[in-house]
Amino acid sequence: MWDVITNAFALFATVENAVALFIGVVFGTTMGAIPGMTTPMGVALALPFTFTMQPVTGILLLLGVYKGGLYGGSITAILINAPGTPAASCTALDGYPLSKKGEARRALDMALYASCTADFISNLSLILFAGILAGFALRFGSPEFFTLIVFALTIIAGVSGDMLLKGLASACLGLILSVVGLDLVYGTNRFIFGQVELMSGLNFIPVLIGLFALPEIIAFFARRERALEHSSLAGKHATFADYRKSLKTIIRGSFIGVVLGAIPGIGGAPSAFLSYSEARRTSKTPGNFGKGELEGVAAAESGNNRVAGATLIPLLALGVPGDIITAIILGAFMIHGLRPGPLMFQENINLIYALFMGIMLSSAYLCIVGKLSIRAIARIADVPHKILFPVVLILCVFGAYAINNTIFDVLVMMVMGLVGYGMRLLGIPAAPFLIAFILGPLLEDNFRQSLLLSRGDFSIFFRSGICIFFWGLTALTVGLMTWQRLKGRVTPALSEG
Repeated sequence: MWDVITNAFALFATVENAVALFIGVVFGTTMGAIPGMTTPMGVALALPFTFTMQPVTGILLLLGVYKGGLYGGSITAILINAPGTPAASCTALDGYPLSKKGEARRALDMALYASCTADFISNLSLILFAGILAGFALRFGSPEFFTLIVFALTIIAGVSGDMLLKGLASACLGLILSVVGLDLVYGTNRFIFGQVELMSGLNFIPVLIGLFALPEIIAFFARRERALEHSSLAGKHATFADYRKSLKTIIRGSFIGVVLGAIPGIGGAPSAFLSYSEARRTSKTPGNFGKGELEGVAAAESGNNRVAGATLIPLLALGVPGDIITAIILGAFMIHGLRPGPLMFQENINLIYALFMGIMLSSAYLCIVGKLSIRAIARIADVPHKILFPVVLILCVFGAYAINNTIFDVLVMMVMGLVGYGMRLLGIPAAPFLIAFILGPLLEDNFRQSLLLSRGDFSIFFRSGICIFFWGLTALTVGLMTWQRLKGRVTPALSEG
């Protein structure tokens, strides 16, 4: 064993590896902080540079981009309500209100601390529990996925706050738009209204940008009275007391992220929202969430960044990519003549341990780069809004166009901006829409695949202990939320009496 560790350290401990990993984290953080520039796009752009590198160096570069991108999306989400990544849209729910209160620095610090803590725990789980969690993920079929997503949809009630009916209406709209395009089973068109561009469905990035960034820009220019502008670094730093208060939430979000991250196809956004919902449900002041609650930022970022190490578990242990980014990293392995999976642990164990060492170093790099980026990138919010928002609009248009190089995606972004602004005026929360839009296709596909497998027998959704476990969690969560709402209504009535 010591020989393996010694050989792995010799393979890892080179200047090229350390520099490549650092450059990857910096590049990923920058890409994640630009609205529309997604983390998968950053990893894909970095992939060609790995062709001439040593396998460990090239893969560490991509892993650095991956980890930096997950954190970078929170910066603009907090400062200007323009999430750089889908999962960062959850961070914006409390991060941006804190920024408007003049506590942007506190929110940015907490996002960084939660990200680094969750990333470190994620790396440990990858090293210690790769085999166990990969085996657990392998037991998931379409019925298990369906029950998991049904449980995840209970998040909608958690992020709707006191506006449950409006939250459900928002979720219904998200579910409707999520099924636009070709039916994957029968190949029929749904809700395309003769537009060929809609056959592939609505792309997530233009919808995300339109729903979060554009309403803020429209609202700013629609106001007759300009709001007072504040410094991006105004307010105090997040203190150790703030961190300690949120530590339980960060650890809980980390465990949620590692479990969901180990299941291929789930991704960071559902993990972030589920962590956020659980934090709100267990909080002593749930009414503060969505209005500038520091614990909400910690919950979102821990659930989001915890996924990074976890998605590598099925990739390394089974050769199955956990999301789009790990699929690109799988391509990097194959370019270098490596095939992740059980045989890799026998034939290339030195390389595996070298990657583990690099992954642990990436947590330290993330903390360093994060601290530097807070002071550097956060300065964009010091620009007067009448100059900043037009620049953000240009970046949004560029980001939407760059996905497929079509004007149609820009039009989708504009339409969703108007929809988002209308929802803002009516007081309809955007988070339920986003959750339903993300989970809708997964819910439908796994439901129909399950019924095709069972030939219409609904008992397939109770075929395993995993299914029964998630049905039980769903019933328990709905019951607890119902009890809390009834209790909230009875308490004021008693106090008035």
